[in-house]
Amino acid sequence: MTFTTTTAGAPPAAGLLPVRGRRTRSRQRDWLASHPAWPVTALLAGYPLWWALGLADESVIIVAIPMLLRMRGWHRSGRPVKVPPAFGLWLLFLVCVTAGIATLGLPAPDTVVSALSNRILSFTDRGLTYAALTVILLYAGNLTEAELPRRRLAWLLGLAGIYATIGGLGGVLAPHFQFTSPMAYLLPRSLQGNSLVQAALYPGFSQVTDVLGVTEGRPKAPFEYTNTWGDCLTITLPWLLVAWWSHGSRRQRRLALATAGAALIPLVYSLNRGVWAGTALIAAYLAVRLAARGKIALLALLCAALAVAAAAVVATPLQGLITSRLQHQQSNSIRGSLSATAIQDANAAPLTGYGDTRHQQGSASSITIGPTAQCPSCGQFAVGSNGQLYLLLVCTGWLGTALFLAFFAYLAWRYRRDKTPYGMAGVLVILLSFFYMFAYVSVTAPLEFTMLAVALLWRNDQWRRSPDGRVEPAAGSRRVKPAAGSRRVKPAAGSRRVVLLARRP
Repeated sequence: MTFTTTTAGAPPAAGLLPVRGRRTRSRQRDWLASHPAWPVTALLAGYPLWWALGLADESVIIVAIPMLLRMRGWHRSGRPVKVPPAFGLWLLFLVCVTAGIATLGLPAPDTVVSALSNRILSFTDRGLTYAALTVILLYAGNLTEAELPRRRLAWLLGLAGIYATIGGLGGVLAPHFQFTSPMAYLLPRSLQGNSLVQAALYPGFSQVTDVLGVTEGRPKAPFEYTNTWGDCLTITLPWLLVAWWSHGSRRQRRLALATAGAALIPLVYSLNRGVWAGTALIAAYLAVRLAARGKIALLALLCAALAVAAAAVVATPLQGLITSRLQHQQSNSIRGSLSATAIQDANAAPLTGYGDTRHQQGSASSITIGPTAQCPSCGQFAVGSNGQLYLLLVCTGWLGTALFLAFFAYLAWRYRRDKTPYGMAGVLVILLSFFYMFAYVSVTAPLEFTMLAVALLWRNDQWRRSPDGRVEPAAGSRRVKPAAGSRRVKPAAGSRRVVLLARRP
């Protein structure tokens, strides 16, 4: 018999480390396989990290890759990948987006000549974003209730609203805070000259402007622009109320109300007239829906909250801030001029558009006004930068715009009778997107949250049509009626009756 000895300092046996590495990778694969909702969680819960890295807009493209691979696995294993209603309209819209590559090199009416390479990069980024959002919609919509409960998805969307509230308060308290993201050290200097790229590479708490005639910060974190911040805040906070008010504890309800109240402070300081009007639209929508459902107590609570908010505005300096903003309307002429140019460009290319935005010739005052060394931001604004509607008109023409709007309009109409909290919040988000499209561009973050809202609407509709969804238990449970023709069996002595419970979703 032969014995072998090893010393304490001897290296491990050959093959031991590879085996351990394989086991680690196997455990990682098993974890990812048992948690299919992790890309959605990484996208929403990790949004501040994406923002700090300078990858907020690209995050949808990054997480869409594992989603696409997982759906391919579903297809191979025989699990069908379902599509939402009117999905054909969205696919036709994507066809129109792709067709815009044929007109990228063409000049648009009343615009200046710009480098084709810049338009190709912008077109590619926007096209990949639309494709990634399509993948996200399908993936989130096909996850089962066990894989990603609707309440959890609503909570993740509401978490984005909490992030926006915290970031907005940071913009009020430290408006000049800014830092350099890691991507700024990796991206070549030649690609950092664009203002949109700089906004992503150098995140900050606020966007410094002179809307009221003096230079001051307007909250924007964790997004790149103040308008985007306001849009995202108002379409994500309703989901926090769905997750915490409809299904949460008393403590969670209080926290939801406290978050909504705290969000009013940066909301006013953002000087976003469109978001102010959108907040009024939210209040009116909720009042109508609650009154139609006979929720008198909730309607009274809403009215009381509005009264308290109005009193707080009147009794604080916020009133003067709102008055000053309404008196400064100098951006109206710029927006009107850009809108007219976008419509003119859409008329020139109604079927395909021009693939990407163009820069306006001159300004709202004169065609001779343009950027100078003393005023680099004077004139030649990007046509399509003043709202999602006008971006669609320039990039995809009238046909693509009609398909985009028809897709969301059909969904809002189809789910208008959904009286659940998910249905009310989802339709509200779609209505807000129609309202904001005249003033704010929704690519990327607002459209990302809107697509996930559509996924929630779609999944909730499937749940309501399922046998479990049709059960309306009282006090959390309901006895299941015996099937027709069955006999009631008397339990034996000493045994206990088994009662089937149907839990409320």
